[in-house]
Amino acid sequence: MRILLIGATGMIGQRVADEARRRGHEVTGVTRSGTGGTAKAEASDADAVAALAKGQDAVVLAVAPPRDGSEATGPLLASGRGTLAGLRAAGVRRLVVVGGAGSLEVAPGVRLVDTPEFPDLYKAEALAQGELLEVIRAEAGDLDWTYISPAAAIEPGERTGTFRLGGDQLLTDAEGNSRISAEDYAIALVDELEKNEAVGRRITVAY
Repeated sequence: MRILLIGATGMIGQRVADEARRRGHEVTGVTRSGTGGTAKAEASDADAVAALAKGQDAVVLAVAPPRDGSEATGPLLASGRGTLAGLRAAGVRRLVVVGGAGSLEVAPGVRLVDTPEFPDLYKAEALAQGELLEVIRAEAGDLDWTYISPAAAIEPGERTGTFRLGGDQLLTDAEGNSRISAEDYAIALVDELEKNEAVGRRITVAY
């Protein structure tokens, strides 16, 4: 499979690239800087995305909103919409989005990001990721999209291949913790690229 990976040098993007390549897939990495052997493009630039996506089998969007204290939602939605338009122009239907956990429900109608204990440090990013999910749900019906939320905590760790998949609800373990390694998240993402079992919906992955 030929995969265009936008955001290829981030914590998750790097591991998605590694996982896809170890399975024999061809990965074209894209970053803002064009460093580390990646192509240089902004996800918000539909023409640039279209040029890179042409001839690819799937696109993975693994970008985060700004983390410098500036407004987060606008830039992330611009990246999302630019990518959607680029896929359409390139004739590519398959899109997998590296999403956030904040929009997962902890009770009916109650999102993780809305709970009192959710850290303020991550709130702007979580709200932006939730808005991106709603944009994709509303605007990407003509594409074969999947939005994959990690557990509440995701960080570099072990590649175990053992995890659970869910839908819109936050998954926790027996101790009430919600976590996943970035390596196992990458396994779940590449699994979905290969199997296409969650097209048109959001899934989550956790231990």
